[in-house]
Amino acid sequence: MYKFGYYDEICSTVQMAACPLLGDNQIGYEPSCYARNIEVRSSLIFQTAALIIDIIALFMTVIMIFHIRSKYTAVGRKEMVLFFYLYFIMTILDFITISGIIPISSVVYPYFVAAYLGLTSAMCWCLMLNGFIGFQWSEDGTALSLWTFHLTSLLIFGLMYFISIATFKEITPSFDKAHPIGLYVLYFIFNPFCLAVYVVLQIILVVNTLDEYWPLGNICFALIFFIIGQVIQIFLSDKICNAIKHYVDGVFFGTICTLLSVMMIYKYWDSITKEDLEFSVGGKGNVWEVKELLNEDDEFAPYAGQAANTIGHSGVAFANTNSYYGGGQQQQAYMAQQQQPYDMPQQQQPPAQHYAMSQQQQQQPHYQQQAYPPY
Repeated sequence: MYKFGYYDEICSTVQMAACPLLGDNQIGYEPSCYARNIEVRSSLIFQTAALIIDIIALFMTVIMIFHIRSKYTAVGRKEMVLFFYLYFIMTILDFITISGIIPISSVVYPYFVAAYLGLTSAMCWCLMLNGFIGFQWSEDGTALSLWTFHLTSLLIFGLMYFISIATFKEITPSFDKAHPIGLYVLYFIFNPFCLAVYVVLQIILVVNTLDEYWPLGNICFALIFFIIGQVIQIFLSDKICNAIKHYVDGVFFGTICTLLSVMMIYKYWDSITKEDLEFSVGGKGNVWEVKELLNEDDEFAPYAGQAANTIGHSGVAFANTNSYYGGGQQQQAYMAQQQQPYDMPQQQQPPAQHYAMSQQQQQQPHYQQQAYPPY
């Protein structure tokens, strides 16, 4: 029976980093079933399957951070990348605490667990603040916005860190390891509340401001993955562990679902943000479209053909459409003049060269000529 403010039932179902540090005894809470461990050089490594997912999550987070940073003009780029930085560090701490790399009996183990719990709350808080960026409560990327994100996230991290250490060490009677009410409220109530606020804000943003509702699919998948992962990890971990003979437990599926949820958040953010193509990196070039053709009587019409084979001062060549404008005598005379050597007047050309140029002019098809502007 799950009780509010108590970890005993939760820790008997799933292995969590904080469970060995809680309870009214020296060894803390132990799960009734947990995944098999492996021995590496006389050291036991726990949750091997979950550690593999953590390594994959680190690589995927690096890729997502790279793509976010490359969208220089996207709205909320600097604020959103902070969320992924926190997730990256949290994944490293999760890898260290659940694997046994730092033994539970080590004096530094409680401090790493407290840092992990603090980063989890700071990450949820940072994501909730990102939900307000689309409503322009503050100009994104400014000092006010960035300092608000950094200072408040640091405050949440410090609060969770202090409560965790105070509970693990029982510095006062109010922080009881057998009944860690403060730790329970922050981890199981405050964190989901921040995530729920973010989802609601994004639904309102998409419905009221965007022309299409496809991004809602991404945010809904993120929510579904997160809920499935938490349900499996907290309520079904021991049943899964017993059913598949201790090969994996709910931690493995919870880690996968958390990664998928974070990836869907990135996909959602990427789908609702646009950037100026002038400042894009690695994207497609500008697509130019000719709205109307040049007028044959225009005084600049003869110079359209010259632009097609000209390289500008910046080293960028004009696009050549391999077509010709007009077909009148003015254009033919201009093309003949361009094909002549600059140091030889037209009347002084050898007869054979002049005859070849005349034959080439007669064979040229009379198409319309246009020149695309440079990038």
